Amino acid sequence: MIQAVRYTLWASAPFNLLAAYMVLLPSSALGRLVGMPPSPPLVYSALLATMIALFGLAYAWLATQPEIDRPLVGLAAIAKTMVFVIALLLWLADRGPGGLVLVACGDLAFASLWGWWLLSPTEPGRTR
Repeated sequence: MIQAVRYTLWASAPFNLLAAYMVLLPSSALGRLVGMPPSPPLVYSALLATMIALFGLAYAWLATQPEIDRPLVGLAAIAKTMVFVIALLLWLADRGPGGLVLVACGDLAFASLWGWWLLSPTEPGRTR
């Protein structure tokens, strides 16, 4: 099970870096594909892209650790769930693109897998 979590952490890193790219350059082909607004203020795009990229780098770092820090995975699961919830609520309020909800489904998948691991019975050699 721990190896599956490690793989998902590795997979989440480039996922986040692509999301950061979309946010930083919303006029790019990828940004247009998901329906990002074409020209938000750069200060917002740059700050948000930085945070998304830092989370992605944190997931990669976490995947390299001999023991995966459960509280950090919990924080990651909460953050990814909130990304999905916010994207969904914005779309339902007709204030956000539907393509972003589709991308955020990836965040929800990662959050679900990590939450499942966090709530599963302990494995040999793993403490709660």
